[in-house]
This record gives sequence, C-alpha cells and structure tokens, in this order.
Amino acid sequence: MGDNKQRMLAGEWYLPDDPELEADTRRRIALCAAYNAADAAPADEHARILRDLLGSVGEQVRIRPPFHCDYGYHISIGDRTFVNFGAVLLDAAPITIGSDVQVGPYVQLLTPTHELDADRRRAGWERAESITVGDDVWLGGGVIVCPGVTIGDDTVVGAGAVVTKDLPAGVLAVGNPARVVREL
Repeated sequence: MGDNKQRMLAGEWYLPDDPELEADTRRRIALCAAYNAADAAPADEHARILRDLLGSVGEQVRIRPPFHCDYGYHISIGDRTFVNFGAVLLDAAPITIGSDVQVGPYVQLLTPTHELDADRRRAGWERAESITVGDDVWLGGGVIVCPGVTIGDDTVVGAGAVVTKDLPAGVLAVGNPARVVREL
C-alpha cells in the first residue's frame, strides 16, 4: 500500500489523484455503474454487486439506484437498512451505518474535508474524518452529514438538515446547522 493511501486511511492530509487511489476509483466506477444499471435485475444480483463494492453489508439491506460513493470499501451497513435513491456516500474515511436505518432520497454522507489555505487547496490536498450513524436512525430526504459526525441510536434528522456536529441518541434534529429540537 502506498504512502498516500496510508495517509488517507490514517485521516492525514493526502492527494486524491494518487495512481493507487485512481485505480480504486476506477474499480468503484465500474461497480457503481453495474449496480445502477441492474435496477431491474434480481435482488441477488444487486446483493452480489453490493458485497463486491462495499466493505460490509448486512442482511436484507436495500439501496435504491442511483447510488454513488468514492471507494466503497470504507462503507459498512447493518442489517435491514434502507437507502433511498440518489444517495452519495463519500468514503475517503470509514462510514458506518447501523441496523434498521432509514435513509431518505438524496442524502449525502461526506467524509472528505479540504484545506482552508488556497494554495494547498488548489494543489488538491484533502483529508477525511469518519461518519457513524447509529441503529434505528432516520435521515430525512436531502440530509447532509459532514465529516467527523456521529449520530446516536434512535435519532431522527429532519429533511434538508445539515449535520455539522455529533447528535446524541434519541433526539429529533432539524435545520442548518442541525440542532436538537426535542427528545424522542
């Protein structure tokens, strides 16, 4: 494994145009294209492609195409989770989604972050922070989860919310930035 990929996996600054990462990207492009084109294929074909694409897939996971990710192998999804169409999971760092999670359409889970310094940003430097979504969470349509966020079990995030900080278990959060409005 190259130094650049090791830096990415360690959450350090790295350059995503590294040849090793580009090969991983080509792999992901092919698998996502196959998954998204297999909409009318039998469920077992969808499941096979997901097992090839993702790091870990629980039982009875359903993801409606189109589905997009960065690498795929950093994504872990628990049993009986449903992801509606248009999901974007940028997994330069691990994304862990628990069991019995409901993900609305066009949800984005975004682990990469970029340099604030313009010269380093132009040069392409980025790093990534893990995202964790607990069990029995509901992410409404269009929710954006930012790098480094953990969402606790049994939490509901309202449609269109932008989650910039951790959310505890058992709450309803809404808005931009998302804020807790009540316990559930």
